[in-house]
Amino acid sequence: MKLFTCVVLLTFSTFNFANTSLPNNRHISVTGDAQILAMPDIAVIHLHVESEQKTSLDAKKDVDERVNNLLDGLADFAVDEENVSASNISTEVRRTYNRGEQDKIEGYIARRTLKVTLKDIDKLNAFMDFTLKVKINAIRNIELKSSNEKQLQQEVNALAVNNAKSKGKSLANAFDAELGPIYSINENSNQSHHRYGANNEGYKMRSSMADSSAKPGRYLQESIVFSASISVVFDLEL
Repeated sequence: MKLFTCVVLLTFSTFNFANTSLPNNRHISVTGDAQILAMPDIAVIHLHVESEQKTSLDAKKDVDERVNNLLDGLADFAVDEENVSASNISTEVRRTYNRGEQDKIEGYIARRTLKVTLKDIDKLNAFMDFTLKVKINAIRNIELKSSNEKQLQQEVNALAVNNAKSKGKSLANAFDAELGPIYSINENSNQSHHRYGANNEGYKMRSSMADSSAKPGRYLQESIVFSASISVVFDLEL
């Protein structure tokens, strides 16, 4: 999936007194902010499967069989074992409680959780259909990510630095001064988060296993916002 990015610079013309000591000579304290909006191209799907049977072993076997059926079909979605986490399993007794009577064992429950990283996000809808076909009980969560996360975070840092320089120079020139050497640099934040409703694109995909007369699932695609904020103190030269 093609990655689309746009850059938004936040130009708040305010002084920011960073959490650091300030020089005694003339100085200016500014904050550089930047954002990059990117479309996700990776999906991390969190799955849950459970079974209740008469014995703990039977419950485990049933869960294992369904997980194995899922794993056997991952090649159709270009997913290898390095992009799958399926090691967790738990079992417990299911009891009934009646007042005045001894607890009764009704059965045993086995549960497994899985995490699958899908690097072709265009196959997301088909993959979800497949997981339900092999009797995975629940799709618990879907994380949308960018394969260029590190690069985008470096780029937004550089943009925040340039924004701080430009803002400091503009303010200094407005008061007939020039920026001197940097006194201190403080990284306020460096993070990413999702923004809903940021674009008009959506997933319109159909699983080959689905009824051809059924409409494909539509999942509005959220964008990822990478942001950075850097506070800088410059000396001023008149």
